[in-house]
Amino acid sequence: MSFDAHRCPNGHVTYPGHTVCPECGEEQTETVDLSDETGEVVTWTKSTATPPGVREPNTLAIVEFDVADASVRALGQVTTDEVETGDAVEPVHVDELRNPDAGIRERESQAWDGFRFDPV
Repeated sequence: MSFDAHRCPNGHVTYPGHTVCPECGEEQTETVDLSDETGEVVTWTKSTATPPGVREPNTLAIVEFDVADASVRALGQVTTDEVETGDAVEPVHVDELRNPDAGIRERESQAWDGFRFDPV
C-alpha cells in the first residue's frame, strides 16, 4: 500500500494530489510514495468529540516530509496519544481508520484503511 503525494513537472509536491498544481497550474503527473519516509510533527491536536466509529480520544498531527527536493505536509491520525511537536514519525498502514459498522455508511461503500503516523 502506498501513501502517495503528487508532483508536477516543476517539482512542487502536494498531499493530497490535485488535478493541477496549486503553485504553478501545471498538471500533477507523478507520485511520491511517503510510506517509507520519516517526517516531523509540525503541530498536533487531540479530539475528544469524535464522529461515530472514530476512536476517542483521537490524536491528529500535521507532519512535514522532505522528499524529492521539496517538502510536503500531511494531516493524519497518530498511533499514540503521546506525541510532541518536533517528533519524528513514520506512516504505518492500518486496515481500519474507524469502525465501518458505526455510523450511516454501508461497509462496502468506501475504503476504511489508510495511514496513521507512528513515532520512531
